[in-house]
Amino acid sequence: MFKRIFFGRALLYSAALSLLCGGAAVAQTSNQGLISTTPASVQQTPALSGAEMQRSLELSSGFQNLSGGFGSWRDVTLRGAYGLPSHLLQAELSATRRFNQDGSFLGLSDTYTFNEDWYSSLAVGAGDGAFYLPRYRVDATLYRKLLTDRSLVSSVGLGYYKATDGHTDSSVSLGLAYYFSSPWIAEGGVRFNSSNPGAIRTQQQFAALTYGRFKQDLVTVRYASGGEGYQTIAANAQLVNFKSREASLSWRHWFAPRTGFLIGVNQYTNPSYNRSGLNIGIFHDF
Repeated sequence: MFKRIFFGRALLYSAALSLLCGGAAVAQTSNQGLISTTPASVQQTPALSGAEMQRSLELSSGFQNLSGGFGSWRDVTLRGAYGLPSHLLQAELSATRRFNQDGSFLGLSDTYTFNEDWYSSLAVGAGDGAFYLPRYRVDATLYRKLLTDRSLVSSVGLGYYKATDGHTDSSVSLGLAYYFSSPWIAEGGVRFNSSNPGAIRTQQQFAALTYGRFKQDLVTVRYASGGEGYQTIAANAQLVNFKSREASLSWRHWFAPRTGFLIGVNQYTNPSYNRSGLNIGIFHDF
């Protein structure tokens, strides 16, 4: 029981932290890079029992520098989680500036626990009309705990992304996460995406490793690579059907029983530009 409680909480925090390295994580898709293929509010979120109900607030800020004359990105993001006996409700509000345009994004999700072995998540989100944010997006994921000690979690997800410029992404994601008896978590996944117009088919994959102890320190290293169908870089300009890769390192540290800070760095590369950045934030668990 202790193992499941510890690693369930650890995976929630480590997954969220690894995604922070890309900026406003819920808004991330193949349109904006590889750091997240599903919303941060649902990606690899563990099922929570009544004894593990998570209630927290987190405020973070990020800065990303881009080569090739694309300027810089900035964002400020507020995230919240409210746990109920069978539900984990999460919300994210981000104010961003990318490619010299301001934008805002709102994301909401619910992770529902069916029983000790099965749980699922549903997330929706929408931008305010900024060309690099989705008009709307919907993501659903089903999780299954495997092995006698439930230390292996498999997932299958479906996603749909409608961009402000009219292009769409439809995706299927597969993932695995293994909780070792020592404080390690290994994760991996693949995402198959179809972008239209053009029926552009791409594949992305990622691997991540987390080390640490809940309420002390959690450190995550993550690497992702693969293809992207569309990435909007201006109101009337897109990058189409290209390869990219991204690496990130993140650290979450509790300096008090319920309060801590987070810091992450990342490096993203595609044929048109390089992007590197820093995210910092503070969180409090209620």
